[in-house]
Amino acid sequence: MAPQLKRVPSAWTGAVLVCGKCSKKLDGGFGKKGRAPLARMLRKIMGLKKGRKATLGVVETRCLGLCPRDAVAMIDGRAPGTWLVVPRGADVVELAARLEQERSGGAGPVDAS
Repeated sequence: MAPQLKRVPSAWTGAVLVCGKCSKKLDGGFGKKGRAPLARMLRKIMGLKKGRKATLGVVETRCLGLCPRDAVAMIDGRAPGTWLVVPRGADVVELAARLEQERSGGAGPVDAS
């Protein structure tokens, strides 16, 4: 007999997957001094709580296999058919605003350009 699965509630409305290998290759690449990882910057700018208490999960994963040069691969779980490539030094505030718009029910998927 298989063990019964336990359900744990979460406040997440979606998840954003950020490639950890790309982030490591850039040695940060974002923020004022260009040293902060993309996932950390997104959480900070969007004012997300930690773990399952956050309204949007920002998860740093293993390699996503896209491997762009001088950029980080990212997937918005609410639009998994479109992967994003975020170049080093990109405006994370603008990216966070687009993700926030998508979270609050904005039209269409997030566009990386």
